[in-house]
Amino acid sequence: MLCVNSVSEAAHAIRRGQLVGMPTETVYGLAADALDAQAVLRIFAAKGRPRFDPLIVHCCDLAMVRSVAVLSPRAERLAQLWPGPLTLVLPRLAVVPDAVTAGLDTVAVRIPDHPLALDLIRASGRPLAAPSANRFGRISPTTAAHVLEQLGDAVACVLDGGPCRIGVESTVLRPDPSPLVLRPGGIGREALAAHLGEAIALAGRDERAGALPREAPGMLASHYAPRAPVVLRQPGQPWPDDAACLAFTGHDLPATAQAEILSPSGDLAQSAAGLFAALRRLDARQPSRIVAELVPDHGLGEAINDRLRRAAGLG
Repeated sequence: MLCVNSVSEAAHAIRRGQLVGMPTETVYGLAADALDAQAVLRIFAAKGRPRFDPLIVHCCDLAMVRSVAVLSPRAERLAQLWPGPLTLVLPRLAVVPDAVTAGLDTVAVRIPDHPLALDLIRASGRPLAAPSANRFGRISPTTAAHVLEQLGDAVACVLDGGPCRIGVESTVLRPDPSPLVLRPGGIGREALAAHLGEAIALAGRDERAGALPREAPGMLASHYAPRAPVVLRQPGQPWPDDAACLAFTGHDLPATAQAEILSPSGDLAQSAAGLFAALRRLDARQPSRIVAELVPDHGLGEAINDRLRRAAGLG
């Protein structure tokens, strides 16, 4: 597998039915032609991902979105936030293979906010199915090197777009019959509610980890996990002296702690951008466990805490 800067080379691989590591503003995706069922099945094989877990389809503009899905009036208003870290679960059109949607009558769609991702989609001339470019259930990749490390020769090439700006996956929202966030992510519910002018609910843990098939990507109770077991810590609880520590601000860490600090200033955007890389660095030390501190549960904090709970197997 090669790390490349050539969009044309990556697009050529897509058109041949191969897989490409694609940068986005959230995390790196494992991209294939979303309308080629055999190429899509290669994504599941490369990741070791169960086929009941649907994939997000990435488009370059609204015309392409409309070629795969039906937008309601509320979805049209939410689409004004594209490009960006928002995925909408919409009624699918027949052109979308069952392999993408796990046989559901809906498809998850977004327009990513990354110039190389948009260039790749345009150059390929096809919408791209692109879950995170990692082994299933493991820490999501936020650099091209992370993709190279995990997927080996399963990918034709990785388009190197540098570190991901947001660092956690997109927010997944079902617009109708009433707006419901199925997976917290790179845009907070508060911002979405302000844009729509109406309240937006968050699906409960039981609903997010309920019956199969999944309604949306990233809803499994255990996901985004390092190899070391993860234990959650509420702010104010004592830090253990026998574990690697993932701290929010680090203000109360013991001086001897083996730790990664997400944001000394308490910035949630900085914390989200560095979350998966910090977990990787801690995991590389092969600790007996990782103790991860929950962050304030608003805005991007809702997404960060969601990922930490899933890393701990608590969905």
